[in-house]
Amino acid sequence: MSSPFEPKIVAFVCNWCTYAGADLTGTSRIKYSPNVSIIRFPCTGRIDFMLLLKAFAQGADGIIVSGCHPNDCHYTSGNFHARRRWMVFRGLLDFMGIDSRRVHFAWVSAAEGARWAELVNSVDAEIKKLGHYDSYQKLVGAGIV
Repeated sequence: MSSPFEPKIVAFVCNWCTYAGADLTGTSRIKYSPNVSIIRFPCTGRIDFMLLLKAFAQGADGIIVSGCHPNDCHYTSGNFHARRRWMVFRGLLDFMGIDSRRVHFAWVSAAEGARWAELVNSVDAEIKKLGHYDSYQKLVGAGIV
């Protein structure tokens, strides 16, 4: 008897906004999918997108990148840098044959605990529809791992 598919989701989040929003979700006892692993960064502008490819190589089925809303960045413009890099990264995903629906980019502030829960639950539902992603062979072929 097989158990239902539970995707592995990795969230790369901003320390100042999204991480605090995720913490608010927990302290407010708002329920959301438990199969998300949070990796905290000072700012989404500091995320090297090779880390996202490494997450896929290590078994992630989906990824969330989330930070401060535009014009609310603790480092002034880090979220704008991340957004521009995301547009370039989407092209790389397409080139490598990785479905871009597996990576979600969002803004979540420290006061938006409910929004964090909605985001995680919607990404979880989307990844469940897409199914398990075995990207290791593609990433080996591309020389990433």
